[in-house]
Amino acid sequence: MKNKMNEKRYLKELEKEMSIDSVTGQYHALQDYLDTEIKKLGFKTTALHKGGLIVEAGGKGNPLLVTAHGDTIGLMVRHINSDGTIKVCKVGGLYAYHTERENVRVYTRDGKVYTGCVQRKNASVHVTEDELDKEVANFDVNSFVVLDEDVKSAEDVRKLGIEIGDYVAIEPRFVVSNGYIKSHFVDDKALVAVLMELLHDIRDEKVKLGRKLYIYISFYEEIGHGGSLIPSDVKDFLAVDIACIGPEQTSDERKVSIFCKDSRFPYNLDMTHELEASAKNAGADYVLDIFTPHYGTDADPALTAGFDIRHGAIGPGTRASHGYERTHMDAIKSTYALLADYVSRK
Repeated sequence: MKNKMNEKRYLKELEKEMSIDSVTGQYHALQDYLDTEIKKLGFKTTALHKGGLIVEAGGKGNPLLVTAHGDTIGLMVRHINSDGTIKVCKVGGLYAYHTERENVRVYTRDGKVYTGCVQRKNASVHVTEDELDKEVANFDVNSFVVLDEDVKSAEDVRKLGIEIGDYVAIEPRFVVSNGYIKSHFVDDKALVAVLMELLHDIRDEKVKLGRKLYIYISFYEEIGHGGSLIPSDVKDFLAVDIACIGPEQTSDERKVSIFCKDSRFPYNLDMTHELEASAKNAGADYVLDIFTPHYGTDADPALTAGFDIRHGAIGPGTRASHGYERTHMDAIKSTYALLADYVSRK
């Protein structure tokens, strides 16, 4: 396979990104980190007013924008219960059962961070076995955050500085085992790290650009408007995001997927054919796939915002999307090889 990536550097970068919480809207820490690292590589960045980074990666003519999103799904304080537990609501497409027994971090307005855990009201098999068999996890009914603090009332919680609207981030539990990457938020930090690897190789002239290239790190993809604002000269928009594994899907944890359609639109046919040609040229192990009924990428809102662009999407096959996700380094390597070849096309 052509365009081999630096696996050790990639995994180090991914682990660092996973350690920085970035629920949609809570972008400052991760954006500041990425901005610093990208500038160290010698590239110019522009921060969007709403949050997000546009990187001018070089090249000339026929501008291409490649994006991955740094925001993740998560939680927000909805109500402080009278017993000192915290009712939360979801930010982005998150099911309560994916958060059960997960450790969390609560971020207050004055900069404090408190740890806790998501639990059900009836959480002990020894005293509530029948109820546990019947209950379905639900943030509105029986799933809440228990703080790692001696709190017994809403007043106790508020004395800590915790209030309605505070962000609650889920611990990623990042693990690499036998090539498998297991973590919350493979979507989409695994691909932000791919773009960082691409910038390293552009800087080192291992990847030669065939056209003008923008890199866009979005922080609002999980709620649908990350790609709604892009440079006016962009001709083609390529989203790099996870490819979800499920019934009737061809996506595979060890392959890169080229997206033909998602729940909103078909992807541009000519661009899809070009991506397939790049996959073949790079020797990337790839499949074609369609993602419905709930999937979309940041390339879609660019079209609905009225930009005259072609759009496409690629990404590694990923199991258990929006849960405890898993992909494999083989899929990451194939994604990188395809991407590096595509940005080199004239």
